[in-house]
Amino acid sequence: MKKDNLKDQYRVNEKIRAREVRVVGDNVEQGVFSTSEALKMARSQDLDLIEISPNAVPPVCRISDYQKFIYQQKKRQKEQKAKSVKIVVKEIRFGPQTDDHDYNFKLKHARSFLDEGAKVKAYVFFKGRSILFKEQGEVLLLRFANDLEDYAKVESLPSLEGKKMIIMLAPKKPAVSSAPKKPAKSPEQPKEEAKPSENTATDSEAVQE
Repeated sequence: MKKDNLKDQYRVNEKIRAREVRVVGDNVEQGVFSTSEALKMARSQDLDLIEISPNAVPPVCRISDYQKFIYQQKKRQKEQKAKSVKIVVKEIRFGPQTDDHDYNFKLKHARSFLDEGAKVKAYVFFKGRSILFKEQGEVLLLRFANDLEDYAKVESLPSLEGKKMIIMLAPKKPAVSSAPKKPAKSPEQPKEEAKPSENTATDSEAVQE
């Protein structure tokens, strides 16, 4: 049988150990009472005494229907989970002497990733003695960030981590569309057929040199 961790999280009624508690709830007298008095208040309304803040001094208890209280907590957790967004990070790798063709190819992919809402971790990988070109790598990453300024904001500037110099870019929040409205068509004009949008997404998690 699956254990209900949420139910185990709260002490209820006789399981509350504190001598006195601060009572809250709807249609109840709020304040600090002995636990026995708070229990009597809850029972007089056929409700439960639920310890919601055990670390407070004194602990805070809500007078409510326990089953309804647990249901509301579960519902709130589901809503918070639904609102949470998974952050995807795409990696793009450069060499310290990347040519313009390769650079532009990766720039195009980065724009696509950012449009999809993913972060971009771009880095220059230094092999052996190529670490001598670390300044050149930094210039390349700053150029990359500058070319993407309409799509991304710099989350962290280029920094050397082992054999990699890394920059982190996060997508800018989508701006409100300022495109002009299309003029109304006269009845004589035939409707244009909608063109299928091109899918620019890539299945690759990392674009390497």
